[in-house]
Amino acid sequence: MPHLTRRTVLLGAGALALAAACSAERTPSDVVQTTYGPVRGSRRDTGIAFLGVPFAKPPVNELRFAAPVPPAPWTETLECTAYGPTAQRRSLGSVTTIPEPSIPGAAILNLNVFTPDPAARGLPVLVWIHGGGFVAGSPASPWYDGTAFNRDGVVVVSVGYRLGIDGFLSLDGAPDNRAVLDWIAGLQWVRDNIASFGGDPAQVTIAGQSAGGGAVWALMATPSARGLFRAGICASGAVTQPNDLAAGRAVAELFTRRTGVPATAAALRALPEDKVLDLQDVLQAPGPGSESVPMLGLAPFADGQLIPEATPAMLNNGAGGDIPLLLGFTRHEFNMAATMLAQNPEAAAASPLALAGRGADMDAYRAAYPGADPTQLAGQAISDSIIRGPSYRVAEARAGLNLPTWLYEFDWTSTAPSYRGLAAHCLDLPFEFDLLKAPGVTDVEGGAPPQALADAMHMSWVAFIKHLDPGSNWPRYTLDKRQTMIWSDQSRVEPDPFAAQRGIWTS
Repeated sequence: MPHLTRRTVLLGAGALALAAACSAERTPSDVVQTTYGPVRGSRRDTGIAFLGVPFAKPPVNELRFAAPVPPAPWTETLECTAYGPTAQRRSLGSVTTIPEPSIPGAAILNLNVFTPDPAARGLPVLVWIHGGGFVAGSPASPWYDGTAFNRDGVVVVSVGYRLGIDGFLSLDGAPDNRAVLDWIAGLQWVRDNIASFGGDPAQVTIAGQSAGGGAVWALMATPSARGLFRAGICASGAVTQPNDLAAGRAVAELFTRRTGVPATAAALRALPEDKVLDLQDVLQAPGPGSESVPMLGLAPFADGQLIPEATPAMLNNGAGGDIPLLLGFTRHEFNMAATMLAQNPEAAAASPLALAGRGADMDAYRAAYPGADPTQLAGQAISDSIIRGPSYRVAEARAGLNLPTWLYEFDWTSTAPSYRGLAAHCLDLPFEFDLLKAPGVTDVEGGAPPQALADAMHMSWVAFIKHLDPGSNWPRYTLDKRQTMIWSDQSRVEPDPFAAQRGIWTS
């Protein structure tokens, strides 16, 4: 099928570039005044990047487990030309697909702004929330650079937030869902400041992948986030979260039972950061039966106040209302895990990934995925139970309520040795950000990922961010047709492509 080309969308952004070129006196300033003080960014080919801009005070000492507090104002220009500290402390090395820098420092509640021109007016804004299972990940990844979006007239903001115990463990003496409060504080900063960077606070789209996609889904259920964004993009999202209240409390009880440390802010606040990370490892270690922490147990949960409803109620009640939502998944999200687990049966027995696919009806899977061998079927069961099935249920529920929804599957497969033949978790991101030459991409995509596919996927996101619709070639998902975009070498819209999976995904 035909797709929008990069040139098509550049016509929209081109007017801005042409106006700038025709005015010799008007050049973008690398210093911007925020509500807290002036910040200096660094010029790039497509605009200016302001990195590590604080949106809240460092969450340390008495603020360690508190709601985010606005930063103290400053008068001297703050140099924002390098990424700020990250909540991720321990480098994940080569075990992650996405390059995830860990940067030391206490001021982790910072964000990065990539703008085509701070002197512009009314540009749409993409606010990106990184993934990492709610316990890892970094907003400083080169895969989240805003270069291509700036080229196409979109301001990009990537937000840091507290992870793991600091962000999500239910603690006496501390607000629940502290990381969700961080996301909201970041969005409030965008509301109050983004016009100074050329953006329009009324045209904000929130987006994220994996846990970041789960963040988008959780924010759609959060009343205090209402009005801070107008649309959402959920890529391979952890939409089984928000967990329910009982699950959130159960993780806190398990923490105390396993570590001997009370789940209280007072008990944890005095502990060194490394000690708390060690306790988190103890909490998440595989255990016998019900002693294992649920997969993504440290995650948003319905606390009854900030987040009123868990995912099942959200599906029934249409949380998010008429907020447009673009969502989807890759063909083989976690199929790779089944291959690795098959090589280590002892680890497989207690693996959260294996547990996620346990109980699947293999006869139904054989019918849904004809020709797949047992390991492939196990991998598909894991992928379907964690990401694909839950995302499909979101699309079905929203379509049943006639809410604006667009569904996709990323089906292009890598040629890199470790990912050969797989459309695995995370592999769609360099296409959506149009960053096929970013560090680490070749290692996981192979030597020649198709630029034409990146053009098409990226431009669909740009169109959605600008116009709340990814383009005329990609219709809304409705229950009568179930039209879904299939991204591949031959991208196309297919009617009801998951009819064979519907029974196992919705049962």
